[in-house]
Amino acid sequence: MSKASSPPGIAVPRKRLSRLWHLGRATGDLAAGVGVRGLMELARNRGGGQDARIRLSPEHTRRFTERLARMRGAVMKMGQLMSMDGSDILTPEAAEILSALRERAEPMPLSQLVQVLEAEYGRGWDKAFRRFEFTPIASASIGQVHRAETRDGRRLALKIQFPGVRDSIDSDIDNLAFLGRTLGVTPEGVDLMPFLEEARGQLHREADYRAEADAMDAYRARLGEDPGFCIPHVHRDLSTRNVLAMDLATGIPVDRLTDPAHRRAERDRAATLLMRLTLRELFEFGLVQTDPNFGNYLYDEGSGRITLLDFGATRSVSPELVAGYRRLARAVIADDRAEMRAAAVALGYMGANDPVEQVEAMLDLLRMSAEPLRQPGQYDFGTSDLFERVYRRGREMFYSGVFSTAPAAETLFLHRKFMGSFMLSRRLRARVQLSELARLCL
Repeated sequence: MSKASSPPGIAVPRKRLSRLWHLGRATGDLAAGVGVRGLMELARNRGGGQDARIRLSPEHTRRFTERLARMRGAVMKMGQLMSMDGSDILTPEAAEILSALRERAEPMPLSQLVQVLEAEYGRGWDKAFRRFEFTPIASASIGQVHRAETRDGRRLALKIQFPGVRDSIDSDIDNLAFLGRTLGVTPEGVDLMPFLEEARGQLHREADYRAEADAMDAYRARLGEDPGFCIPHVHRDLSTRNVLAMDLATGIPVDRLTDPAHRRAERDRAATLLMRLTLRELFEFGLVQTDPNFGNYLYDEGSGRITLLDFGATRSVSPELVAGYRRLARAVIADDRAEMRAAAVALGYMGANDPVEQVEAMLDLLRMSAEPLRQPGQYDFGTSDLFERVYRRGREMFYSGVFSTAPAAETLFLHRKFMGSFMLSRRLRARVQLSELARLCL
């Protein structure tokens, strides 16, 4: 079997105390980077409507990022979410460094990798392969990906789970809950635990690669013969709970379409395809891939097709919840405030007996958030300041107590997907006829 050189790698910390120590060091780097003065300023500004930007030095941001990359698992997922579009709360320099978490984690050392392969395939596992590249082509929060070629000529990507990650999910979530309470990241009266429990369940599902294989097949069946997309096929004979074998996909991460070599028309087309897919997932499929990591979309420069990767976060959405969001979307587009209120109450975004001023503030926020859906023609994400406006207004309302109720915890992942799709359109500086796409789906 042909072997490629392998990096030294860093072992995944597996014991709870070890992970708590790493998380403590990461938090210490973050706190040191912000400084006492910065923490006081954030606390003073977060409820006052003023911009509160975390000003981390490149060195402290790099240390924080490296800590999370070494831990993998749930805490790295947190860092990835922070990196999706940190321009609102982080300096551009800090956001750029933290964005490294979207595409890589520290790979595990060769000895740990071989232990996983022997545990999954047995001793002599390498006899099934003509070639196995020990240097991973990607490394994320739960596993890393290796190129391989079987004896019968199949060219594969093997996603191999980090050892101990599944067992560390519960302690990571508990540690994050403790950190959230300690830092006071939620306003009084808002219970963070239902959302963390939902995240706990989601991470356990993501750590089961057999379930992900089933999700890929189910999603492919719903997608049908769409010429804009490709989903790699699963190879069940080499897939286990901890190893997912699939066709090797080629292409570039879709956000690299911002490079000068690519035309604006390419960016517009890619963003339009993905926004259309996002709407179809909710309103047509009832099955949503809820991880909006930009690296999950590979763009083929020859065909213009987008390969969809990583279905561990795929979730079914109940027909009742789909109907609720369809009702809300139609009301917002029609600017029907009475119907908007009724739909928002049904979804849990506001209480039926909330004070009038709170209701009006929430309806204004919903209307503002739906600006791309309401504007006829192309919406230019590249020139829009919608994210800043929604962020500032939402933050003011969040800490003033306007959000007296919370929607079902499962909606957290729908918010994450839609926000990620909007962020990608902004990253691509794309123009999308979103109102027309919505009309076709609603």
